[in-house]
Amino acid sequence: MAAARVAATRIASQMATKAARPAMRAQVSTVAAKRTIASSSNAFQTVKRQQASKIVNATTRQAFQRRAYSSEIAQAMVEFSKNLGMGSAAIGLTGAGIGIGMVFAALLNSVARNPALRGQLFSYAILGFAFVEAIGLFDLMVALMAKFT
Repeated sequence: MAAARVAATRIASQMATKAARPAMRAQVSTVAAKRTIASSSNAFQTVKRQQASKIVNATTRQAFQRRAYSSEIAQAMVEFSKNLGMGSAAIGLTGAGIGIGMVFAALLNSVARNPALRGQLFSYAILGFAFVEAIGLFDLMVALMAKFT
């Protein structure tokens, strides 16, 4: 049973090193050939490997977590600055509203001057409305990115 476990461990370590580091293949195979089948050294190596994998798992977990701030004041300042950035970016939505109003005011004015061109002018107004609304949506997207990133 122990010999099978040692052989399985040896094969797994050789396969992992061959896949991960092909340049180190010769050195690893000589080290694997020099290993002894002493159960105490294998137990020590197993514990050593487990500790190394725990360290690697902890560092990768820390790399993908959000940074925790050390105090409540720092956290409050970050939230305040996010809200301030969102509010200042949302000011552009006012410009989009004014632009939409100007497009349809110009439509009413031009239809009042020449009612025969009503259909053509309405299509131009819808096109202008779409452009102004797109700018407003881009501005809203920037404001939400300032808040939630």
